[in-house]
Amino acid sequence: MPEPKREHPKEKTRLHPRNRHRERYNFKLLTESCPELAPFVRLNVYSDESIDFSDPEAVKMLNRALLKRDYGIEQWDIPAGYLCPPIPGRADYIHHAADVLCSKNYGKIPTGDKVRCLDIGVGANCVYPLIGNREYGWSFVGSDIDPVALESAGRIVELNPLLKEKIGFRLQHQPNDIFFGIIRKDEFFDLTICNPPFHASLAEAQTGTLRKLNNLTHEKATLPVLNFGGQSNELWCKGGEERFVRDMVRQSKFFAASCFWFSTSVSKQSHLKSVYEALRNVEAVEVKTISMGQGNKSGRIVAWTFLSPEQQKEWITEKWKA
Repeated sequence: MPEPKREHPKEKTRLHPRNRHRERYNFKLLTESCPELAPFVRLNVYSDESIDFSDPEAVKMLNRALLKRDYGIEQWDIPAGYLCPPIPGRADYIHHAADVLCSKNYGKIPTGDKVRCLDIGVGANCVYPLIGNREYGWSFVGSDIDPVALESAGRIVELNPLLKEKIGFRLQHQPNDIFFGIIRKDEFFDLTICNPPFHASLAEAQTGTLRKLNNLTHEKATLPVLNFGGQSNELWCKGGEERFVRDMVRQSKFFAASCFWFSTSVSKQSHLKSVYEALRNVEAVEVKTISMGQGNKSGRIVAWTFLSPEQQKEWITEKWKA
């Protein structure tokens, strides 16, 4: 016997108002635009159409359908085992980042390829540049330490003519560097974005995966199958998210005049104190913290700039209004 039909809220109100995914997934429309999704759609215990979110292939097909229907990305795929992020959450970051730029532009979001963004750790999925370009016309450079990931991201761009010459890629040869070796001399970015590795070790990443699977399936999982995928460098690094973000903040000081706004997601609330301390140490001129939420999951974006108010106005005049 199925469980009684659940009443769902009409909108996911924790998502950004401009997010295309505030309503529940319409699997009829999604399978029409992406027939490959159809075999993965089933009725859950509440007799609602859904997919098995613990199945990596089902999650990948859902992403493919969302990118195709909502963003016009006709061809999208990733190699087996690579991170397949939830599209609504990634879209939220982009929309909140647009608001950060808007806050300094007299209430108007700067659009078009004159707005240049750097995605640190773009990954094989290339999702941030895809959404940022399709929503606001921004141009992107995606960096990564993994050549296989960059090859995959490059293939996505090649297979979608609308993206050509809008998104480029650079390999980071030094894993401990974030901006060095990527931002070139006399090069400027309006925004950097990043979804840092969360865990501090492989064992910690596997424990987190098992916990997530237990929550999804309501059964005791013993094998850490990554429903959203992820290579080691995508999921963990020495010191975890906290150290990665602190390193990013420290290194950003050397590129203070090369970028208007630096930003990163910070998954864990307890990491904020350490991040704020790092920002004080590098004497960031302005810091913004933006709360995000999807379902029961909460997160945040921390954005900072080294530009004075006068330098900010000069940047806008020279680069956005030229």
